[in-house]
Amino acid sequence: MLPWTVRPEGLVIEVRLTPRAAMDRIDGIEMLSDGRPVLKARVRAVPEKGLANEAILKLLAKKLDLPTSRAQLLAGETARRKSVLLEGDGAMLAAHLADLLAAKD
Repeated sequence: MLPWTVRPEGLVIEVRLTPRAAMDRIDGIEMLSDGRPVLKARVRAVPEKGLANEAILKLLAKKLDLPTSRAQLLAGETARRKSVLLEGDGAMLAAHLADLLAAKD
């Protein structure tokens, strides 16, 4: 199972975010205790005033070569689990993200 879904408007990614990290990075795919997969990510930003949310949107947009304006938070504003929409060709974005994660291994 993958933590993303291709939709007509783009790619929706389920993210588990860790703020206050040493660096901004995507750590890979993790399975939660309920069996759902999430994209594990870390950002340096603190979870105050939406700074960590902005940081994850910027990180995902940068990694997938999108303008930050094409990334939006759908759910999880105050939670560690977030749903992020990346607007564009969902299948192409999914393939690019899969390639990025494969390159990490």
